[in-house]
Amino acid sequence: MIIKLAFICMAIFGFAAGSSAKSGSLQTDTLASNNGNLEMTFVGHGSLMFKCQDKIIHIDPVSREGDYSKLPKADLILVTHEHGDHLDTDLIEQLRKPGTVIIVSASCANRVPGAIIMKNGDNRDVLGMNIKAVPAYNIIHMRSENNPYHPKGNGNGYIIRCGDKNIYVAGDTENTPEMKALTHIDVAFLPMNLPYTMTPEMVADAAKAFKPAILYPYHYGNTDTQKLLELLKSEKQIEVRIRDLQ
Repeated sequence: MIIKLAFICMAIFGFAAGSSAKSGSLQTDTLASNNGNLEMTFVGHGSLMFKCQDKIIHIDPVSREGDYSKLPKADLILVTHEHGDHLDTDLIEQLRKPGTVIIVSASCANRVPGAIIMKNGDNRDVLGMNIKAVPAYNIIHMRSENNPYHPKGNGNGYIIRCGDKNIYVAGDTENTPEMKALTHIDVAFLPMNLPYTMTPEMVADAAKAFKPAILYPYHYGNTDTQKLLELLKSEKQIEVRIRDLQ
């Protein structure tokens, strides 16, 4: 069941009150930063599009998640890892233009011509923004013994510094020590589906540790998002927003 939450019309941790609009059939949330508005468009599953400082950022663009012919080409493309619901090399070629910067994880090496590889822990300044690669991996959920769905070192989450806001897109991961040690995260996108990523309880555990001002569960498949709302209802510092990101 997809639950649409009303926005709270007040500033939250330095945010101006957010607004929401439809971009074609896609929903976009807007938040104010000290360098213009941040626009976050929810394409579907793990696919997102941000507009930051007049730059278009596509994150894990995958053609089956939306009609990209109606979306602008990219100034920056971020790919978290090599799985087919996150890496679509044909679509990347359609979205790139002269000057497009493409950043991929180590597991995508040699898959995207001209891409910059960021390893876990790397920092890079790109197009007036800072990008940090956060480890994304499984601790508990395995394909078989000692064979995690997402091995440590393969994939990245990314923290994007947009004006004075830090936006964390976690990729496919569990509630790792590195995630729980994060600080000063204004918006977090955390995956919530089994067996590949996290349960609602694991998402809540991570959120309670690093306390993002706004939390979007994403990549959640058929997971009941109501469970996350219940688990975090006493965390007044965290606003949970549910969007159509199955």
